[in-house]
Amino acid sequence: MPKLSTRSQVLATVGVMLTLFLAAIDQTIVSTALPRIVADLNGFEIYTWVTTAYLVASVVMVPVAGKLGDMFGRKPFLLVGMAGFMASSWLCGFAQNMTELVAFRGVQGLFAGALMANTFTVLADLYTIEQRTRIQGLFGAVFGLASVVGPTLGGYLTDNLSWRWVFYVNVPVGIVALAVVLLALPYVRSAASWREIDFPGAATLAAGIVPLLIGLTITSDHAWTSPEVLSLLAVGAVMLVVFFVVETRVAANPIVPFGLFKLNQFRTIIVVTFITAFGMFGTIIYVPLLYQGVLGISATNSGSFLTPLMLGLIVLSSITGQLLTRIRRYRFLGTFGVAIMIFGIWRLTQVQPDTSRWTVAADLVVIGAGLGVSFPMTVSVIQAALPRALVGVGTSQVQFWRSLGGTVATAVVGSILTNRLGGHVSTRISDLHLPPQAGALVGRIGAGNPQQLFDPNTLSRARGSVPAQLAPVFDQVVGAVRLGLADALHDVFFIVAGILVVALVATVFLREVPIRSREAEPAATPTRRTAGREPAVRLLLAAASYVALRRRGTVPPPVVDLLSAVVDDYTARRGLPEGRPAGDGAQVPGGAPLAESGNGRYSVSHSRNPSA
Repeated sequence: MPKLSTRSQVLATVGVMLTLFLAAIDQTIVSTALPRIVADLNGFEIYTWVTTAYLVASVVMVPVAGKLGDMFGRKPFLLVGMAGFMASSWLCGFAQNMTELVAFRGVQGLFAGALMANTFTVLADLYTIEQRTRIQGLFGAVFGLASVVGPTLGGYLTDNLSWRWVFYVNVPVGIVALAVVLLALPYVRSAASWREIDFPGAATLAAGIVPLLIGLTITSDHAWTSPEVLSLLAVGAVMLVVFFVVETRVAANPIVPFGLFKLNQFRTIIVVTFITAFGMFGTIIYVPLLYQGVLGISATNSGSFLTPLMLGLIVLSSITGQLLTRIRRYRFLGTFGVAIMIFGIWRLTQVQPDTSRWTVAADLVVIGAGLGVSFPMTVSVIQAALPRALVGVGTSQVQFWRSLGGTVATAVVGSILTNRLGGHVSTRISDLHLPPQAGALVGRIGAGNPQQLFDPNTLSRARGSVPAQLAPVFDQVVGAVRLGLADALHDVFFIVAGILVVALVATVFLREVPIRSREAEPAATPTRRTAGREPAVRLLLAAASYVALRRRGTVPPPVVDLLSAVVDDYTARRGLPEGRPAGDGAQVPGGAPLAESGNGRYSVSHSRNPSA
């Protein structure tokens, strides 16, 4: 790690934070501008692709760019990624039809993937692992803030300027970030060659992820059993199997070293990351629906809907980073974060039309707090567990699975809500036992369509247009539709909370070692393999002394040393929990030695012979 002044570190960190914010916010900022975009450009039949193209391209690019950043350094990919991101943002704003916009959004997603893959990873070039745990909290807060504030900012720009400024705004902010990164960020790279790039792996990964994500996305318009969905999912699954074969049997320098999944910390964090992202997006997407459709709050106040969640996330992300630095342990924090997130989402299943908005706000604070604890913890564990040569691969995998979890949640949870909504609304209306003349009223006010509930002014005008004698019936029907929507959302939140239980269980089995700075250790610091020798030698010497003294008929004082040596030898073999870190090149704290085979693939050795 190069030595930098505090000023250079701060400047570089601010530049990278701006970069992360832009890449993350564009995942959600377009959602509130889509109706206006469709009105200007037409092409309603492909409007969902404005978001889908970006998400699919960015998800595919993240693991590829992460590996390339490990090979050739992070700075070039941040600079090229930011330049390309700004150019494609300008093109998106300049688009004259929906086809152009979708194409430019796909290009923008590719550059955004390169940015997201390297923003978290580049911290390894700026800070020691102990310092990184504090900064990760801030970066987690930035990522969460961008994801949550995106729809609000998009709506503000669309209403006050133009939907095109949703894209143009990236350019001035991007120029500042590009200049800061160019001037302040050091260039750290390894001696890799372009001939070592895993082109077959990149191609098969894209061929698997693209149809898989598209298949999940179109479930909003097609049934899960439709030929379109099934064929795309099947092609994606087959190509991902091919990708696995290429990475494990063919690639000399694989994009994803699958040997990492043998490590407890890596596979556990990947599971937790995917499921918490699923829980985050599966919840925040429907919070506005809960406020407007169930509580009857006007959409003009939509900018404040997610503010409580955002505050909880930012505050707890910062606190978690500080805690990780001080206590240097993470399993409890991971379990606590997921647990309170589950509790907050479960609380949303209790929301009814007469629930106070402040009660819902408190529940969102709890959910945000859980996310705030989880975000910095996941990246810190990965970077502490892997040698420097694999930090980029490991961190990009966290971003990849986080993006994938959000995309899957959007498709799956939306399908669940659509399937449950009609039945719940029908049940609630049938429970009213309305008179025959009310049937036409139900159809007239569109009570079977919850969109009618989102605008209190429209609802008030509709009520004023019905005969006075039917006004009480109107109110009953509207109340029944609100209850039906609440029931459907309760189903969604129950399912999301249940899936999060899997992440909670996974954190319990997360192996833990203190987070220590490898960079701060002297060059002669022993690795776990060599560290086991010294206690072993002490064990043999103490045992020999013990036997010799016993033969003389004296009480052998070295028995304490013998027991101490036994304990030290055992702990050294189990992963140095006493705080001595593994070497940067060949060890993974808390796990088995990580060895590189001749063809560049990484494997986990389970040898218990310290001298092997």
